[in-house]
Amino acid sequence: MIPDPNLQVLRLLELERTLAKRRKIDSYYPDSGPLRRELYPKHMQFFQAGVDRRERAFIAANRVGKSESVGGYETVLHMLGKYPSWWQGRRFKRPIAAWAAGDSAKTSRDIIQRILLGPIGEFGTGMIPADCLLRTTAKPGVSDAIEGIFVKHVSGGTSELILKSYDQGREAFQGTNRDLIWLDEEMDRDIYVECLLRTMTTNGMIMLTFTPLFGMTDIIRDFLAKEQESDTGKFVVQATWDDVPHLSPEAKAELLASIPPYQREARSKGVPQLGSGAIFPLPESDIVVADFPIPDYYPKGYGMDVGWNKTAAIFAARDPESGVIYLTSEHYMGQAQPILHAQAIKGRGAWLNGVIDPAAGGRSQVDGTQLIELYRECGLRLESAQNSVESGIYAVWQLLSSGKLKVFKSLGNWLSEFRLYQRDSDGKILKQNDHLMDATRYFVVSGRDRMTTKPKASAPEYTMQNRYQEQSWMN
Repeated sequence: MIPDPNLQVLRLLELERTLAKRRKIDSYYPDSGPLRRELYPKHMQFFQAGVDRRERAFIAANRVGKSESVGGYETVLHMLGKYPSWWQGRRFKRPIAAWAAGDSAKTSRDIIQRILLGPIGEFGTGMIPADCLLRTTAKPGVSDAIEGIFVKHVSGGTSELILKSYDQGREAFQGTNRDLIWLDEEMDRDIYVECLLRTMTTNGMIMLTFTPLFGMTDIIRDFLAKEQESDTGKFVVQATWDDVPHLSPEAKAELLASIPPYQREARSKGVPQLGSGAIFPLPESDIVVADFPIPDYYPKGYGMDVGWNKTAAIFAARDPESGVIYLTSEHYMGQAQPILHAQAIKGRGAWLNGVIDPAAGGRSQVDGTQLIELYRECGLRLESAQNSVESGIYAVWQLLSSGKLKVFKSLGNWLSEFRLYQRDSDGKILKQNDHLMDATRYFVVSGRDRMTTKPKASAPEYTMQNRYQEQSWMN
């Protein structure tokens, strides 16, 4: 009997689909296509930071892939010891001992276990390739739950991962040292401290992936306050629906409509719910506008905040007809000499007038004055700003709430700070990740009166040489 060619094609296609299901991890972050790697910059930043940051938090909106394409993906790469050619994060050259934990035994089974292994009865169709999955051990007392996962490492050894849950309590996280701990969803500080201790002697690392539904907790506050200090080993990424290509505008609109209003900022932007602590309690939709070309006749200026860990400047332009001020550009750079900041700022226009905190980056008013002179020597046209904090915040608030201050959508760092700008329970401003907020305040209080338009290019001087050239041309 002659084989049916159509049947052979169908069998080959089915085999191809089966193999793809058992090598799911290879389909992530392709070089090209609508889901290509370059369209996931926040994910790439998180992976790369693992080279020198032992504690990383991916605080993100729902549906941006924080559990599967961040936590699960990186965990499996380290267990296998096999990395894609584009990988710029940390690499383990030996088998690892790891933990992965969720908030309950049920969610650990339904989310983490499914990501790593696949559905019940289809183990090998998750992130861990079927041909690398050596064995699993059952979790006592929880139906269909797995406790231990053992994976073949590229070196020939075996990597081990144990599934845990926060409802087991702090004591369950004591004991053996770990190379990697992935914590999916937020946990209490005492559990986090135990996990941190488990990685100290191994030079291991911790990954947190969660949506901040519990507000500005101690864990979030600690990461945001310290992540810019390289010696703390902390790093945080915040990702919104707009940071991923796999959610269409229609999908985002449908998702947003299904979310209770009080959870929308957390679930769509990864922003902790700040409640009454928010300094500027305004929806972003009221102040954010699409970028547009700024005409030369708009007066412009900037405000600047200086520090070694982060120096920031916010650039603004005013519509002379409506009076609306637009924040159009931002400079945001850490651990660089003044000459580098000055070059970046002059790139927007050496003619721009700016204002700066007189004591920024210094221990005293004198230090701040000397710093201003240093920036002036670099070519910046700077004056000291008034530094009345509360009246400055009120002035910014008046402009924002009246529609007289708008922000370009492209200012990602400004928006990240805006979302988390808040007061503590005593009414004091939390001084963390507020460099662009301070720069904006300096500009609003002291910089608006110094705004100026771009100078017109002067006509070239008419000389005898010009006249001689004209006569030569006519002859």
